[in-house]
Amino acid sequence: MSNRKNILNLRKIVIIGVLGAISIVLGMTPIGFIPIGPTRATIMHIPVIIGAIMEGPVVGGFIGLIFGLFSIYQALTNPTPVSFVFLNPLVSVIPRILIGIVSYYVYNALKNLGKKRTLGLLYLIWIGIISYLLYGIYTNIRNFQGTELWQIFMNVILLIVTISLAYLTHKKFKEKALDVIISSALGTLTNTVGVLSMIYLLYAERFVEALGGDITTARKVIFGIGVANGIPEAIVAILIVTSVVGALKNRR
Repeated sequence: MSNRKNILNLRKIVIIGVLGAISIVLGMTPIGFIPIGPTRATIMHIPVIIGAIMEGPVVGGFIGLIFGLFSIYQALTNPTPVSFVFLNPLVSVIPRILIGIVSYYVYNALKNLGKKRTLGLLYLIWIGIISYLLYGIYTNIRNFQGTELWQIFMNVILLIVTISLAYLTHKKFKEKALDVIISSALGTLTNTVGVLSMIYLLYAERFVEALGGDITTARKVIFGIGVANGIPEAIVAILIVTSVVGALKNRR
């Protein structure tokens, strides 16, 4: 029993290290930012969600801690006009730890959701994602000036992936996929809402001023950033986490 416990602990430590390293690599390369809809989405938080769903809140929390500490490192070594907000652990670390905790407990709570309710919510989520991607394609085509070609291409690819994934989850995972989908979305929103809420409470006017905006509209600007980033990031998280977790569970 003692050896088994040590092996399990070692496995979790290795998983924390591997997924934490993936999050860092995503943050250091363009891979971590995907053009989707009318905006760009980060996927640095996705290893946190995967670790939490597969291994529990402690593993997810530690991966989130690595993500948060790397945000501070980036703010120090590669500063931007708004990097000062990420030097505060309340902005850069705490929300990232909460990603893993929220993702796990939402996933755990939704496991036994009824089939009819599950499928109904699942269809609504897929319809919402497909609608958002179609809107992004329409917007980029309407405002096309040559630079939007990559965004159109990525949106079309994501649309195909979304439709394929929706079909597969209906046929293969059915109601079992909804717990992963919702926990992925809420884990993502935990990051977006948590970070922006701390920015609003601690640095609202200074943050907006650094962006070149009007400080009297701080609430509106920060809320707009939340909507513009939160929705596409949730979409990407749902697509990737559902695929990865489904594959890992089948492998198990």
